Amino acid sequence: MSHQPTQPTQPTQPTQPTSITFDVAQAHSRLPDLTVIDVRTPAEYASGHVPGALNIPLEDIKRALPAIEEAAARGDLLMVCASGNRSENACRLLAGQGVGAATLVGGTKAWAAAGHELDRPDGGTRAVWAMDRQVRFTAGSLVLTGLGLGVLVHPAFQLLSAGIAGGLVYSAVSDSCLMAQLLGKLPHNRPRGTDLNATLARLRAS
Repeated sequence: MSHQPTQPTQPTQPTQPTSITFDVAQAHSRLPDLTVIDVRTPAEYASGHVPGALNIPLEDIKRALPAIEEAAARGDLLMVCASGNRSENACRLLAGQGVGAATLVGGTKAWAAAGHELDRPDGGTRAVWAMDRQVRFTAGSLVLTGLGLGVLVHPAFQLLSAGIAGGLVYSAVSDSCLMAQLLGKLPHNRPRGTDLNATLARLRAS
């Protein structure tokens, strides 16, 4: 009697956490049970953040991953930014590492628009533009500079404008922004006194 060859068992692929969104009402009602991580720059965070949120800028998420994994094992995570774009990127990054997190739809703008308070450091801080506004201003200024120098000095300066335009297209296609990462490292976005290690220690203790 012949035997049919046994088909090899295909290894089971690990499933990534599904994307979750909270609107402001859901986040507000569950706030005491959530670990909230604000992924904006320290200066944006200092200008007003969801009460109890810890500041881990988007570019530092990978460095903070071990502490975030520990927090996710204890309870639900909520990622927050200004409008929801950066927090969505953070959720996707974490999902790629097997960590589930929710994002706040509309970000801190929607939170404040709903009449909920924002925490600010004692003594206050100088308000800074949201990162998307900084990017638009910087990109627009560089494009105008390239066009102006191209007319007044040499046509080759128009390549600056073309390069910025190409960078914006790539940013939209790749859903990443090198300009935002660079701007985030400038002193006005990194005020003195910010300490990621201290934030991670608080996250582990929460």
